[in-house]
Amino acid sequence: MNPSPIGIFDSGLGGLSVWKEVKIACPSESLIYYADSGNCPYGSRPPEEIIHLSSEITQFLLRKHCKLIVVACNTATAAAIAHLRANFSVPFVGIEPALKPAAQLTKTGHIGVLATRGTFAGAHYQRTKEKFASKVEVHIQIGEGLVELVENNQANTPEAETLVRRYIGPMLDAGVDQIVLGCTHYPFLLPVMERVAGDRANIINPAPAVARQVVSQLEQLGLAAPEENQPEYSFFSSGDSARIFEMIG
Repeated sequence: MNPSPIGIFDSGLGGLSVWKEVKIACPSESLIYYADSGNCPYGSRPPEEIIHLSSEITQFLLRKHCKLIVVACNTATAAAIAHLRANFSVPFVGIEPALKPAAQLTKTGHIGVLATRGTFAGAHYQRTKEKFASKVEVHIQIGEGLVELVENNQANTPEAETLVRRYIGPMLDAGVDQIVLGCTHYPFLLPVMERVAGDRANIINPAPAVARQVVSQLEQLGLAAPEENQPEYSFFSSGDSARIFEMIG
């Protein structure tokens, strides 16, 4: 048993979609969340810069005595998680594009992936695609501008719907019936996406699967907090932290 906190970080506020699921799945665990909003978005940054930022955040979380760190950012996972695992002794849980369930669920043989440029450019995405989605047609779309809408509290605006229609419409026209959200910011756009997709496609949010992996790692490594532990929740940001509290409600 280990009452030390779990660290969770993202390029900004998107990882709060993961934080919420981890909080539900791990009710006895203390959580420390770090939003690197001052450097958001990560999607267009070079891998070397993302590795540096992720390493700095990891060091911050280790100073807070975190026992496990969740890289709640698809772009940071793609660019930096191998480096983090090689250079820090703490266990890491990353974000894997949910291509496996999409490929299993599709009836049309066409699945869509909406993600950042950095996620698609990473070897992690390519390996996942080859392993789980080689027998289906994968339609990809870079979600340019969506992260910024979430960060600026504009996830449920006409501007958001315009972008979502631009990005999802061609996928739907191509026969996609499963759409994978390849960025942890995107679940905050779910109401708009579901309205646009209607009954034509299922939207797959990766956050619950990440929470299940956290539970599994805690159990396997003997790191779970005692059931009677009274959890504490702390939040830090390199930008404006006020939006964090708005989003967690």
